[in-house]
Amino acid sequence: MSLLKHQRRFKDVGIGGLAARWYDSNTRKNRLGEMRMYADIVSECVNDGSHILEVAPGPGYLAMELAKLGKCNEITGLDISEDFVQIAKENAQKAGVFEKIKFLQGNVANIPINNNEFDFIICVAAFKNFKKPLAALEEMFRVLKPEGTALIVDMNRDVSDRQIEEYLKSFNTKGIGKAFMKLIFKNFLKSGSYTKDEFVDLISNTEFKHYRIEEKDIGFYIYLTKCTEPFSP
Repeated sequence: MSLLKHQRRFKDVGIGGLAARWYDSNTRKNRLGEMRMYADIVSECVNDGSHILEVAPGPGYLAMELAKLGKCNEITGLDISEDFVQIAKENAQKAGVFEKIKFLQGNVANIPINNNEFDFIICVAAFKNFKKPLAALEEMFRVLKPEGTALIVDMNRDVSDRQIEEYLKSFNTKGIGKAFMKLIFKNFLKSGSYTKDEFVDLISNTEFKHYRIEEKDIGFYIYLTKCTEPFSP
């Protein structure tokens, strides 16, 4: 059993302390372009004035990019890590978008928000960390508005080590940092991720009847829509 799978048997895998600060620094140095790309994807999927929830926003850069686009009326970020919530608030203050984003501490398996609140939910690179993935999906369904959509972006356990190496070439890290990231992706993140069949099995046990799974790079883009009509693949 992988370390990630072992950890999530007991609790949701959150990041705190020095690890949270390192993650913040690494994201700022190497992943801002990726965050802008995700923000553009969300922007294309929603109407002006939409209410967006980001699950596990970490240091908050995706939420900040969404705020800068100006299309969303409200943006909420929910993270299990108190340290990340504080870091995200600090980053939003520095970026001048603090008033546009609300960062909350909480568990995706028990979202502290009323039913039917959000037009769109996005969760990037965090679903594999959840102790209760089925409960997480059910909570996403609950807080979505009718016809709202959730997008989960996460790693595919079936990707090869070569695909991971090609993907990591897009990052600017070098030397020890590059070797460390390669180690994390191959030996921690990959082994703790889900396959496409496992995602389909999870979704089939929820109220999400309309979904689409796209394979891209080393992972999946999983679109889940809250509607009551039967699913037509």
